Amino acid sequence: MFENLPLWPARASTMAGNVDLLYIFLVLLSLFTCVAIFITIVVFVTKYRRRLDGREAQQIEGSVLLEIAWTVVPLGIFMLIFAWGAIIYFQERVLPRDVAEIYVVGKQWMWKLQHVEGQREINQLHVPANRDIKLIMTSQDVIHSFFVPEFRIKQDVVPGRYTTLWFRATQPGTYHLFCSQYCGTQHSGMVGQIVVMEPAQYQAWLTTGGAFGSLAANGASLFAQLGCPTCHQSEMQGRGPILSEVYGNPVRLEDGQTVVADDNYIRESIVNPSAKIVSGFKPIMPVFQGLLNEEQLNELVAYVKSLNPPPAGSVNSPGIAAAETKPQQP
Repeated sequence: MFENLPLWPARASTMAGNVDLLYIFLVLLSLFTCVAIFITIVVFVTKYRRRLDGREAQQIEGSVLLEIAWTVVPLGIFMLIFAWGAIIYFQERVLPRDVAEIYVVGKQWMWKLQHVEGQREINQLHVPANRDIKLIMTSQDVIHSFFVPEFRIKQDVVPGRYTTLWFRATQPGTYHLFCSQYCGTQHSGMVGQIVVMEPAQYQAWLTTGGAFGSLAANGASLFAQLGCPTCHQSEMQGRGPILSEVYGNPVRLEDGQTVVADDNYIRESIVNPSAKIVSGFKPIMPVFQGLLNEEQLNELVAYVKSLNPPPAGSVNSPGIAAAETKPQQP
């Protein structure tokens, strides 16, 4: 009955093997420790039990070597676990140089996903095999958690900011997507699928969803509709900072601090522009908190990022090519 049930989910990403090795080590270490403790208890209970022949207990002096051993050995084991876990953590958190970006919005109770090329999906994500994929995620309401067991990846999705996650799928197929953070009455129904395709099949699939336009192109149109080019001009004559090539670079603030213009900085500068005032400019930008939905914020962020395009040949280049034409001044 159970002969075909796997011991654990399939390993379908480059991270899965390392996570499994650490997990197996922890299980075996716990099993060894448990057996050793029970054997020691049985031996001590048998050898040092109370006897009826009138012998009195004898004082046993402590052993310095024994004290050192049971301090140093557990410390070494714990440091090994810490170092091993830290290596896996940094592997999961340090992004590769060239990744394909996909925006994710968690919502009670569904996953809304959009590729930079424009394709939109709900509760299903198509990705190519053997390519690094970066997910830029936010929540529309409460905390969710993006969890793919076969990839051994999980990341909380938090309202009001972006969290990121990356993976490289190794095996074409369909894999489960769960929300692993209780998020309301229909939490158990917040499920989906990750469809991993061969690169050629994925490219063919991309051509079927271009009707929505790329994220950056839609962001360029929204940028013009909101009247943003009036202040954010291409020269220093505007009342707002120049956005060309700002993404990924340090920004000097009015209070003397310096921050890097990443996705969260751009998002915050849209919804709450007074939070971080750029040096040399006044806090005159209107607040867009509550006026734009998450999809529109993603489009604006993608547009600003497209003004600092990736190197030629990058996997993201095709997705932003249509947005490199700057909007006309209204």
